[in-house]
Amino acid sequence: MNTPQAKTQWLPERLDVRSFAQASGQMSAEAPLARFSRLVEELSEASGPEMLAGVQWHAEGSLRTDSHGAAPAVWLHLQAKAVVPLQCQRCLGSVDTSLDIDRWFRFVADEATAEAQDDESEEDVLVLEPVMSLYDLLEDELLMSLPLVPMHETCPVPVVMQASDPGIGTEEGDNKAPHPFASLARLKK
Repeated sequence: MNTPQAKTQWLPERLDVRSFAQASGQMSAEAPLARFSRLVEELSEASGPEMLAGVQWHAEGSLRTDSHGAAPAVWLHLQAKAVVPLQCQRCLGSVDTSLDIDRWFRFVADEATAEAQDDESEEDVLVLEPVMSLYDLLEDELLMSLPLVPMHETCPVPVVMQASDPGIGTEEGDNKAPHPFASLARLKK
């Protein structure tokens, strides 16, 4: 009698990428932002309820042969979406920033091979380890997708410039500050 086999449970914390790819495995989940400690360090200090949001992700493993007929290579396709609160560098308020990840990873046997092939490959080339953390890889990708200078399209509050800029603190800059040598002009009379 043939009984259906139980579906393999893949754990993102301890993923055997080779087995995952051989089984053409797929995983999807939503992980809380708090799970990614290095990413949380980059978030705006003013963030509150936004921390309840999470990272929606999907991973797919596969084996592919190249055009040379070599042994099949282990591939991982990782997609993720998240909205994170960052500090606007113009107004210093919180700005919700969308992060979208869509990356392909090819796994090779050793570091030397990965280093040699990574520069000329469109996909990222990583060393195949017996067990890896998918969450660590996901966090690395999220961190690399952060903007260098997060800013609102249009800041919700007027931006205060440096005090040395002309017109700061005055209506349209028409009130002039007293000239520093004005008192000397009075002495000259």
